[in-house]
Amino acid sequence: MQRSLFPVLTVLGFALALFSMSFLVPLAYAWWNHEPTTRSFAIGFLLAFSVGAGMHLVTRQFRRELQVRDGFLLVSAVWSTLPAFSAIPLMLHLPGLSFTDAYFETVSGLTTTGATVLSGLDTLPASINIWRGLLAWMGGMGILVLAVAILPLLGVGGSQVFKAETPGPMKDSKLTPRITETAKSLYLVYLGISAACVLGYRLAGMTWVDAFIHTGTTMSLSGFSSHDASFGYFNSPAIEGVAVVFMLLASINFGIHFLAWRGRSIRPYLTCPETRWIFAVLAFSVLLISVYLVVNHQYASFSEAFRYALFNTVSMASTTGYANTDFAQWPLFAPSLMILLSIFTTAAGSTGGGIKMMRAVILVKQASRELSRILHPRAVNPVRVHNTAVENPVIFGILAFMLLYGMSVIAITMTLMFSGLDPLTAATAALATINCTGPGLGEVGPSHNFAAFNDFQTWVCTFAMLLGRLEMFPLLVLFTPTFWRK
Repeated sequence: MQRSLFPVLTVLGFALALFSMSFLVPLAYAWWNHEPTTRSFAIGFLLAFSVGAGMHLVTRQFRRELQVRDGFLLVSAVWSTLPAFSAIPLMLHLPGLSFTDAYFETVSGLTTTGATVLSGLDTLPASINIWRGLLAWMGGMGILVLAVAILPLLGVGGSQVFKAETPGPMKDSKLTPRITETAKSLYLVYLGISAACVLGYRLAGMTWVDAFIHTGTTMSLSGFSSHDASFGYFNSPAIEGVAVVFMLLASINFGIHFLAWRGRSIRPYLTCPETRWIFAVLAFSVLLISVYLVVNHQYASFSEAFRYALFNTVSMASTTGYANTDFAQWPLFAPSLMILLSIFTTAAGSTGGGIKMMRAVILVKQASRELSRILHPRAVNPVRVHNTAVENPVIFGILAFMLLYGMSVIAITMTLMFSGLDPLTAATAALATINCTGPGLGEVGPSHNFAAFNDFQTWVCTFAMLLGRLEMFPLLVLFTPTFWRK
């Protein structure tokens, strides 16, 4: 092994040792409530901590400032390694669960996808569902955001890691002068909104355990639930209302939340063009689907149709994936539109997946500029977002991202079809995993899950989740010969 990889292994070991502390939450709950999972979580904690601490101690003498390629390698390594250790309690407690399925489940949690291979969620020990919700919550803001705040203690800088980890096209903008302060600020905002979400769910009628689990999967926009029927289990408009509010909050750039909190003003929300576009698109789509469902006699009244259209549209568009009904049974236009919205209806810097609204807005403006350039070749017409000109390198990066995104969706869809899936299931499974949404249509609809997939199909979808969570470049760049040259 080249010594140039040792600094990455040093931080990877520290991240794994730090991550092992999260096992103590379900472990404490299982021990206190005498659940049979106590031993499973204890073993998982010991293995993760021992391997992480050992890796860090052996390689820490090689630590140095991380370079750009180190950041990409570290992010990819963390997001592929942590799920392997997270799967240990699942495999120990569910002996029939293969490593492939257990790894898929934990990758789904940490990437905030919410696709599952498990059934009988209502009968699982609460500690298992707590673990799934906690994985999603940690994945929401990114385990490395917390690590970035501590990296200076290791003698390495965190800016390259933060740049590679943070979702969205405009990654160089900082909210505070020091990158570690930015990471801390975002995490504090995330914690604060999460606390409000727990309280909101509890007041709406959930138990404390369900409120904790669903807060983790709401704030991360992952959609894991502790019930097979998802939110249909509760059948509560009040609980659904709380979920809609916090799904919308989590869909907004957390930098906007930070600026609003620091300025004690709602002005950042009102002046952010991305936020305005998200709410405008969602409002139009919810109204359209509500009317469509009434016209097609799916519901007897507009108010009932609006309730189900609002919850499921916001859930799918925000890439959460909760469901309070089997929307796959609706006329095909409605669920198809909801899946289409999941591609772009979240903000850069949010916990959502997809290409992000900012990229979509910039692409539309770029297309408009090209149309104008055809008529006026010498006109100077820069792409502007919020009265700020977008630099050409950002536009070129977005165009490259969209090319990779489109090629990836097509390749994953064709691969799944080659493996035997029908076109509807293959296409929506590809979109559901690469957009980190969770449910699709066909065999992966809201009333089904991914358990029927064979190992090959499961690994393809696992790769798609990692690809989508890391937004293509940090993972795909590892497969280029240039990356490994000195």
